[in-house]
Amino acid sequence: MTNSLSTAPWTAGRLPPQDGRTVIITGANSGIGLETTRALARAGAHVIMAVRDVERARALASQLPDTIELRPLDLADLASVHAFAASLDHPCDILINNAGVANVPLRRTADGFETHFGTNHLGHFALTNLLLPRITDRVITIASNAHKGASLDLSDPNWERRSYRSSAAYGQSKLANLLFTLELQSRLTAAGSTVRALAAHPGAATTGLNRHLGPVMKAVAAIAGRFVMQSGADGAQPTLFAAIRDLPGASYVGPDGRGGQRGRPTLVARSTAAQDTDLAARLWELSERLTATSFPLG
Repeated sequence: MTNSLSTAPWTAGRLPPQDGRTVIITGANSGIGLETTRALARAGAHVIMAVRDVERARALASQLPDTIELRPLDLADLASVHAFAASLDHPCDILINNAGVANVPLRRTADGFETHFGTNHLGHFALTNLLLPRITDRVITIASNAHKGASLDLSDPNWERRSYRSSAAYGQSKLANLLFTLELQSRLTAAGSTVRALAAHPGAATTGLNRHLGPVMKAVAAIAGRFVMQSGADGAQPTLFAAIRDLPGASYVGPDGRGGQRGRPTLVARSTAAQDTDLAARLWELSERLTATSFPLG
């Protein structure tokens, strides 16, 4: 169910009934994912909360509408991604690739990938390709303003030779999210599919992503947050907007305020690098090799 795009002010309270629709949300037990889950479940959607720790999520689930379902998913482990996809035996309207890590020290996933690239991009890349035959409406991938100014080094995406900086690694993964959306939409269009690939970002929102910052940067972020950051519920608005509005494929949604930090959701611009169709195609080819998954349609 979608609504046509209009200029009317947007709020989550304007969500139309979502009864009969199924939505998968990765990282649904905290931050933007949790707020998105709450809003869609309250509107009647059946929400599959894809989380790393099901037991920890059970306490949250008891406070949510009974239209939610918990399933284990660790995006930093491709075996877990395959197991999750194999467990889904029915159609799903929307996949929201929301989970992510930020500003973590140099670490490797179960498959040897740098943690930001492996979790934020490659995990969602594999998940999307594995689920795509059962997705009926759209795939939404959560990006970030951090993609601006970021670069993508396809010769060393896992930081095996470069000097590692967590902020640069995070920015690279968010640029990859937007390039993934661009190429996914291109392939969907070529295959004659009506499924749409969209991206959204929350602006500056109070989520758990800053937990890996050092004490000084945490203090700076906390002070800045009083003046700049919006709540997690407000940060979820672009995701909800992308989930129900009738938007063109490859659209990017974010807050309409200064610098894209806060405000009501609207269509926003992305960096020049995030519009590079050649880079998007080459990233896709690399991601297929690294994850041993491929586009399943057409």
